[in-house]
Amino acid sequence: MKLFDVYPLFGITPVKAEGCCVWDAEGKKYLDLYGGHAVISIGHSHPTYVEKITRQLSKIGFYSNSVQNPLQKELAEKLGKVSGCDDYQLFLCNSGAEANENAIKLASFITGKKKIISYKKGFHGRTSAAVAVTDNPKITAPVNETENALILPFNDIEATEEVLKKGDVAAVIVEGIQGIGGIRIPDTDFLVKLRALTEKYVAALIVDEVQSGYGRSGKFFAFQYADIQPDIITMAKGMGNGFPIGGVLIQPEIESWYGMLGTTFGGNHLACAAATAVLEVIEKEGLIRNAEETGNYLMKKLAAMDAGFEVRGKGLMIGLEFKHPIKELRQKLLFEHGIFTGVSGQNIIRLLPPLCLTKKQADVFLEAFKAVLA
Repeated sequence: MKLFDVYPLFGITPVKAEGCCVWDAEGKKYLDLYGGHAVISIGHSHPTYVEKITRQLSKIGFYSNSVQNPLQKELAEKLGKVSGCDDYQLFLCNSGAEANENAIKLASFITGKKKIISYKKGFHGRTSAAVAVTDNPKITAPVNETENALILPFNDIEATEEVLKKGDVAAVIVEGIQGIGGIRIPDTDFLVKLRALTEKYVAALIVDEVQSGYGRSGKFFAFQYADIQPDIITMAKGMGNGFPIGGVLIQPEIESWYGMLGTTFGGNHLACAAATAVLEVIEKEGLIRNAEETGNYLMKKLAAMDAGFEVRGKGLMIGLEFKHPIKELRQKLLFEHGIFTGVSGQNIIRLLPPLCLTKKQADVFLEAFKAVLA
């Protein structure tokens, strides 16, 4: 049987990983500044993480949500404490797309409406409703050709209100920081006004923190820079440090009923062990503070280069936008300097390293970056 070929692959086979580094089958060491689309939050193979999963696997790895699982309650309590969202309710699932799918469904249930507003260059996943509110021609057509999905200009509060005032919008979904969209940050004023408008016109505000959450921005959630309280928050990537898990945080006044949402694997024992380990390490090692400090250090050094690219980001979620394609530059970083980076479109490099990245490791990248620019 052949694999269904949908991913362009580098000729590299990682066989070992630790912290911010990976090694290939030939023993070459690489600095990982991408972390699998922001998935690796606490670093590869963290001993606390490995021990907690291994210990749980020796007991029970999975059973259905028809029985009690104390690990779910333990995770919810820990997440509430570390995130500062302890009054929210938690629904566990398996991925960011599934989290957004359930958030959209939930918004429709509680408002009795169907239309969803999202924004240009936004990315919310590859399931049906998530694709419908995603602005990416490579994956959306023809699935998102629906009158219920309205994609508006990014940061345009006037256009948003014009649609909201019609009274048929169930929710507005916006990323805390656009990831696939090239690390674009919603204006604080936009988010504050958006919160007020969704309350005025009785629509749910969903903030997609799938990529920008879990400390990556220098706060636990990126929307916390605007000091707002969304109705629904979605998360996934950094949540399990590579173990598949996603979640939806739901305001306390939203009432649940049996069968409202559902999942087969969501909140299984192993996933809960992985996610709890991540929170323990984030808290114990001060990784949110490190993301802010190391991210600011990196962005300041990059901005000082004045080499014809724009620097955008918060914490360790950084985009470098060039006026020309960056394929060759990125390949030189990888094959000549052993540094993994991400990409958005043809001309944006994305940096999404583990939150434990040190300034010394950041300097390794900066020196290599100067070399390839030269």
